Amino acid sequence: MPSQPTKYFVAIAGNIGAGKSTLTGMLAEAFGWQPFYEANAENPYLADFYADMKRWSFHSQVFFLGKRLEHHHQLLQHPGSVIQDRTVYEDAEIFATNLYEQGHMAERDYDAYRRLYDAIRAFVPPPHLLIYLQASVDTLLARIHKRGREFERSIAPEYLERLNRLYDRWITGWTACPVLRIPTDGMDFQFNNGDFARIVAEVETALAVKIH
Repeated sequence: MPSQPTKYFVAIAGNIGAGKSTLTGMLAEAFGWQPFYEANAENPYLADFYADMKRWSFHSQVFFLGKRLEHHHQLLQHPGSVIQDRTVYEDAEIFATNLYEQGHMAERDYDAYRRLYDAIRAFVPPPHLLIYLQASVDTLLARIHKRGREFERSIAPEYLERLNRLYDRWITGWTACPVLRIPTDGMDFQFNNGDFARIVAEVETALAVKIH
């Protein structure tokens, strides 16, 4: 049997409002891992993108992909175990794909973007475990409303539904590492100790580790 790694790389994926950042911090504290939160770099293409999505979507997504790759490299260089809030894969598999399917990215631009992403992915080590937080649109909207971020107020249910479909499609075809699916409807792992304990137990089983 191969020996278990002493340094773990765990990533959390999920739609807007699924609870990725919250769970990242809680698991980091529980297991003694270093959390890496989503990099909030200012995209110099955003203003142009919102004015003309089809023209600037490729430029905007390539910028985000590059920043996500830089972030991924930083966490891989960390000497200890790490847990990541949102992955490099979601930019391409979810958000760029959604732009293309909605007609906001030209086919040749999307093809060029996917070729770049596939080349990057071939050289980027995958996580030891990918945790996918599943949630219905109603649950996502309730959580988004509760946290009260002004820039999220205009998110439409139809947009979240499209992203949910893309997430489910991506996860169903994902084979690079084990996936732990956590249905979060009716769950409150932030304030319910029992809910969080169940997640911790599932992570321990998936990685064959115990809490420090």
